[in-house]
Amino acid sequence: MNRINKKLKENKKLLSIYFTAGYPNLNDTVSIIQDLEKNGVDMIEIGLPFSDPLADGPTIQKSSTQALKNGMTTKVLFDQLKDIRKTVEIPLIIMGYFNPMLQYGVENFCKKCQEIGIDGLIIPDLPVDVYHDDYKATFEKYGLINVFLITPQTSDERIRFIDSVSNGFIYMVSTASVTGSQSGFGEEQTDYFKRISDMNLKNPQIIGFGISDNKTFSQATKYAKGAIIGSAFIKHLNNNGKSTINKFVHSILN
Repeated sequence: MNRINKKLKENKKLLSIYFTAGYPNLNDTVSIIQDLEKNGVDMIEIGLPFSDPLADGPTIQKSSTQALKNGMTTKVLFDQLKDIRKTVEIPLIIMGYFNPMLQYGVENFCKKCQEIGIDGLIIPDLPVDVYHDDYKATFEKYGLINVFLITPQTSDERIRFIDSVSNGFIYMVSTASVTGSQSGFGEEQTDYFKRISDMNLKNPQIIGFGISDNKTFSQATKYAKGAIIGSAFIKHLNNNGKSTINKFVHSILN
């Protein structure tokens, strides 16, 4: 069974952390992953930086720009992660845009992910229909779960289609704006969380965008299996460095 599916079966609310590979420094990737696992994070999204990140807010964009300047590439990331499964057990997901994967070759990319022990991919600009028609078989051949995003604007029909194509979890974007751009959830978002929860989808949902502290983590996980934190963690790295990752994680969970 894929590590993501195993983790989703656990009787607890899950904390997933996103960070940009190669940031703050090129060779920080592995130690950040190890520290996050050690401090109780359930899942990690490793951001593959891209020069034109449409869905990312300024914090993640800035970290991507810096990581690219530092020399991060798809090949460098794969080299950094080649022994990751000797020390890390939790699910690892690569999140990135489709262009670098196309350049690397989709089949080669998936094969490499399987060799390293990557469990899934999140590709915000790969439409579910294109995935279903052209790439699903390849992803499944290499044991990869593809995670799709839904937003408050996604129609029920589309959500049901995404649910039927998915075999892990659905990434529920809390808002139509970019990442890292708001604090706390209003009535509109809570209604959306409830609406999706009431659809009784076969795949659990994990909420991302706008989660930055214990309060927003608790609000989100009231209606979903877990929550994803990205911008707030990158800000923390930026302001406090890697040595205080434990403080950040504990502030979210406690």
